[in-house]
Amino acid sequence: MERRPTSAIIDTEALKHNYFQLRNAVSEASKVMAVVKANAYGHGDIEVAGVLERIGCEFFGVAIAEEGERLRSNGITRPIVVLGGIYPGQIKDIFPLDLTPVVFDIGTAQYINSYAKAIGAVKKVHVKIDTGMGRLGLLTEEVARFFEAFKELENLRLEAVLSHFAEAESADRDFTGRQLEDFVKSVDVIRDMGFAPEYIDMANSAATVSYPASRMDIVRPGIMLYGSYPAPRYSKEISLKPVLTLQTRILHLKKVPAGFTVSYGRTFTAKKESVIATLPIGYADGLPRRLSGTGEVLVRGERAPIAGRVCMDLTMCDVTNINGVAVGDPVVVIGTQGAESIAVEEVAERSGTISYEIFCNISGRVPRVYI
Repeated sequence: MERRPTSAIIDTEALKHNYFQLRNAVSEASKVMAVVKANAYGHGDIEVAGVLERIGCEFFGVAIAEEGERLRSNGITRPIVVLGGIYPGQIKDIFPLDLTPVVFDIGTAQYINSYAKAIGAVKKVHVKIDTGMGRLGLLTEEVARFFEAFKELENLRLEAVLSHFAEAESADRDFTGRQLEDFVKSVDVIRDMGFAPEYIDMANSAATVSYPASRMDIVRPGIMLYGSYPAPRYSKEISLKPVLTLQTRILHLKKVPAGFTVSYGRTFTAKKESVIATLPIGYADGLPRRLSGTGEVLVRGERAPIAGRVCMDLTMCDVTNINGVAVGDPVVVIGTQGAESIAVEEVAERSGTISYEIFCNISGRVPRVYI
């Protein structure tokens, strides 16, 4: 071990596989907007977007303008939509970067229009409707009033209208169905007012698979691109491959007597003479502290329980029952080793959260290695 061995291995072939699984689920007329916000859910936005652009992905979705700037500065040329909206101080930046803002209030639309007029430009925008997420977007009853004012904004072009599902992954389809119905009604209002948006889009990963009526002109997959299912039942509906493996190696081994305690708070006590392995990974790397005493890792293709509390930089595990363990042995935290696997969904469940958060919390000090 010449260097700290903790790393995240990103399988680009698995990424391509997942993209084409989703691409093939929609019509050829539909575009795909790959959601690469939050550093592509921790997988590396520049590399992920580069792979997807080369195989034909038409749009990229980011949360903030800074993420769009990062992609542009690293050679991404396809349209980039800023899904979380922009702030007044960023308006001048989105023009040279060719970023497409999502707008959801008339004040921001007017600011963008004024700047576009001042520089002699026309700016494409996407307008968001809130059909029940309660986050960003025009309420359905505000749509007509907004677009009446939007008619005066001659330097804006309405490229798309979008909305977002609150629980498309749920087995209960009632609320999702109502959201879709309300969105379609809002789009009808907009068209009746004389607007002709090029794209209508609402489908996230779950809806892309489960709600054909939501696919429309653009689908916006996120978590499924990275090989994780938004709910367990989706594993029967679409075949995905995990993209990320989180791994390290055993840094130190020690044999401890019965009664020996391990880590902060002494929450682990050896019931017999035991072998404890110390791993160079901790919660500062994204290994959830809530796995303390409940999580497992893979060593020599077998599960080894985490012993005591996960520390900031180091974590201990009990390898007493694993034969032949040695310093330097590979350890898998998320992924497959031999015939055994620990999926990100398992890590999330044991941590009381979702796979999205586990991915996003893998910190920047963990190198991403692309294969």
